[in-house]
Amino acid sequence: MSRCARRGVIALALAMVVTVLWSPGLAIAHDAATIDRETEAALKVLYETTPGAMELSGKARGILVFPNIVKAGFIFGAQYGDGELLRGGRPAGHYNIAAVSYGLQAGVQSFGYAMFLMTDAALSYLDRSGGWEIGVGPSIVVIDQGAAKTLTTTTAQNDIYAFIFDQKGLMAGLGLQGSKITKLNP
Repeated sequence: MSRCARRGVIALALAMVVTVLWSPGLAIAHDAATIDRETEAALKVLYETTPGAMELSGKARGILVFPNIVKAGFIFGAQYGDGELLRGGRPAGHYNIAAVSYGLQAGVQSFGYAMFLMTDAALSYLDRSGGWEIGVGPSIVVIDQGAAKTLTTTTAQNDIYAFIFDQKGLMAGLGLQGSKITKLNP
């Protein structure tokens, strides 16, 4: 690849990062009623496939659910999804998640993502931050299928537990990624 083409690719990647991660108030792709229905259906799937998630829901101060995140990439990648925060089983706000990545990757996939906010501090951080970058703020533990089988409310001692579920498609690779969660004000 020529030096000029390489610079063009880098400039495009930087423009994508700035646009995706720092755009104020990206539009909600769905109306609130649609997000409510999709969130309810996504949690049903999660609870049926991962009983530990159901147990955590009883102790969680809030559950941030992104029912359908779409991720695509070839060397450069991006993902986006709309979701909502549930408090006491009721909708308490709408959010989006956006991410960009760079590395050896190729494919397209969709998946659900649920974050169980276990402490008042984690919920407060989400409320007061103008946007939340994963890796900054409260500690997050991503639970895979194997770990979920041994997770109980007595062993759950972290601020946030995250579940990735209902994956469709194929995305393979290795790369660096930055994510941002932003509250939407429709």
